[in-house]
Amino acid sequence: MSQLALSLSLQDRGVFESFWPSSNEALVSYLTSLTDAAPRAPISAGCWLWGGTATGKTHLLHAVCERLGDDAVFLPLEHFVDAGPGILDGLASRRAVCLDNIDAVVGIEAFELALFALLNQIADLQGLVVVSAKAAPRDCGFRLADLQSRLSRLPVFRVEPLDEAGRVQALRLRASQRGLELPDDTAKFLLNRSRRDMTSLYRLLDTLDREALIAQRRLTIPFVREVMQRLEPPTT
Repeated sequence: MSQLALSLSLQDRGVFESFWPSSNEALVSYLTSLTDAAPRAPISAGCWLWGGTATGKTHLLHAVCERLGDDAVFLPLEHFVDAGPGILDGLASRRAVCLDNIDAVVGIEAFELALFALLNQIADLQGLVVVSAKAAPRDCGFRLADLQSRLSRLPVFRVEPLDEAGRVQALRLRASQRGLELPDDTAKFLLNRSRRDMTSLYRLLDTLDREALIAQRRLTIPFVREVMQRLEPPTT
């Protein structure tokens, strides 16, 4: 089973190189060390990532999968609640299993039992599991004590949100990954004129990239202001 078999695709920019680490340097270093070790030596390890919305948890899981290629599988559990626990069948055959938003299935007995079985299979095969959630394992509300105990053995990292300076640097890094020059003053303008979560900011940057390509313009404050005014919904 792979990402494509699940009708999923990884973010094209969901790589470690496009993640601004800020206060998450230890986490990024740990994940890169795991992915460097995985293809060469059997490991029975992993990581639990937790944090608020749009802090970069999914980005990091995508980055793990990108580094390992076909040796990894990414599964956003919030999209497969209705599919049932059978969606987990066969995942342990991959070197790395990345389970995004595991809290979506917490409290569902059949899913918890299937997750526990999957973790046992991964351990037997000396694989790697990386999990994301909004809280630490002990605070997620698992009903199956054995599952919580097994997941609590993973190294736990909180994904720290970016401060304003970090958001500016993250935007500039994302722009440079796309071959764009985003001046510091333009990045700060974006932060002050739009929603401040990184998902919204990255989406706006995608729009600005397309508009700049069409207009053959640089990302100056006047051009960005012009585009944003066009995007504003009409007042009634």
